[in-house]
Amino acid sequence: MPVPFLKEIKLGTYLIKQKLLGNKRYPLVLMLEPLFRCNLACAGCGKIDYPAPILNRRMTVEECLQAVDECGAPMVAIPGGEPLIHKEIGEIVAGIIERKVFVSLCTNALLLEKKLHLFKPSPYLFFSVHLDGLKDHHDKAVCQDGVFDKAVSAIKAARAAGFAVNVNATIFDGHSAEDIAGYLDFCKELGVGVSISPGYAYERAPDQQHFLARKKTKELFRKVFALGKGKKWNFVHSPLFLDFLAGNQEHHCTPWGMPTRNIFGWQKPCYLLGEGYTKTYKELMETTDWDSYGTGKYEKCANCMAHCGYEPTAADQMISHPLKALKFAFTGIRTDGPMAPEISLANQRPAEFVFAKHVEHEMESIEKKAKERPQTLTAAE
Repeated sequence: MPVPFLKEIKLGTYLIKQKLLGNKRYPLVLMLEPLFRCNLACAGCGKIDYPAPILNRRMTVEECLQAVDECGAPMVAIPGGEPLIHKEIGEIVAGIIERKVFVSLCTNALLLEKKLHLFKPSPYLFFSVHLDGLKDHHDKAVCQDGVFDKAVSAIKAARAAGFAVNVNATIFDGHSAEDIAGYLDFCKELGVGVSISPGYAYERAPDQQHFLARKKTKELFRKVFALGKGKKWNFVHSPLFLDFLAGNQEHHCTPWGMPTRNIFGWQKPCYLLGEGYTKTYKELMETTDWDSYGTGKYEKCANCMAHCGYEPTAADQMISHPLKALKFAFTGIRTDGPMAPEISLANQRPAEFVFAKHVEHEMESIEKKAKERPQTLTAAE
């Protein structure tokens, strides 16, 4: 099942409505992480070193659907961890679809063929399979041989069963433009759309050597897009985000565009940074100092060009400046000439390292509940 125009129409209508209402800050996609546990241990992942009691925590179905209702975004992306590990993932997805909210289930696909029966094809559901490149590159990126073949097999099985499928790729330093172009050719032959983004430099990721800086990102994507002239690769991004990756747009981050709810609560300020947590979406929006985040403002944001911060910016620009967007239908993405001015880092505030504090707080909460549980049972008896 191809992703229908229904999604684009409903998302476009939603964006226009926010503009007409004069809303300055609104959610585009809810990033819902019902668990952090994964069946892979990728070198570029920032979440695999949580203690086991935290990795074993799960959001309930009720907590997930409450987050969807609280946020009100027209689309929910479910990353993780690996969401197919969650025993109630079928119920979570079904509950979101019942609300006529789009669901992008992000998976490494190792369990996808086995668990396809948990889902029904719907215009509101598509799988987003993690695929970082062709076979050798992807298996190296996920630190396990054979994953590429299993993922491609699962993509074909899901498509054959009537599901809409895209792939998502995270790009790191050392991935050549020629290889990325070959990967995009492969995805076109496979019949799937591609979401692509430079990796964010997670402070806890095992591999800290291969994150792209902004200048390298722009130079790399210019080469990639130049190799793709006339090939009509199927990106599932707004053209202005791709133009941003090519260095032609001076976008600023929109951290509230893709708010995150996970086992800790609502995460400040975005999917990539865990600087604090709130109990409600309303509290997240009202108590986060949004102006203190973004490239040029905060050291941890210096090199970020990830889709979760800049795709909402690009979508907003598409609605605010439709003629600029229309231009791409005729000219495509410019791959030479001067780039847009880079944002100065001279006045950014230094990084704050709060990961250990959050882990310590969560571990105390888990241990407290574990001690209370036997007492509760005794009292009930």
